[in-house]
Amino acid sequence: MDEIDQRLIGLLRQNARMNVADLAYKLKVSRGTVTNRIRKLEDSQVILGFTVKLRPESEPDRIRAWMEVLVEGNQTRLVIASLLGEPGVAALHDTNGRWDLLAELEATSMAELSQTLERIRLIKGIRSTETNIHLATYR
Repeated sequence: MDEIDQRLIGLLRQNARMNVADLAYKLKVSRGTVTNRIRKLEDSQVILGFTVKLRPESEPDRIRAWMEVLVEGNQTRLVIASLLGEPGVAALHDTNGRWDLLAELEATSMAELSQTLERIRLIKGIRSTETNIHLATYR
């Protein structure tokens, strides 16, 4: 990826619906160049898709939480595979510091969140977890 690809990705992160003509104008390249670069980024799986970002208030029935996970020994790959198979895990991140992994959890009720937490705590290779419920977003 060169500087134009990086700037293109940056613009798409801000607004994935920006049309090709506007992207070309901002990047100072032709519309064909933008179209070709987007296609190449998709073909090489740098861009995996486009999505909609919703304000948390627009989904009042959605409960979000973050779970920090401490992995026992060299069980990281096993734990990652298990967490990726858990339907309550919306995203999973590798981190540094006190915790090894950060799991973004989503549920439609406290009961569903509780069941997700119970299933995760039973995963072999997890030493401990700490969960924080998302209350508000300011930015």
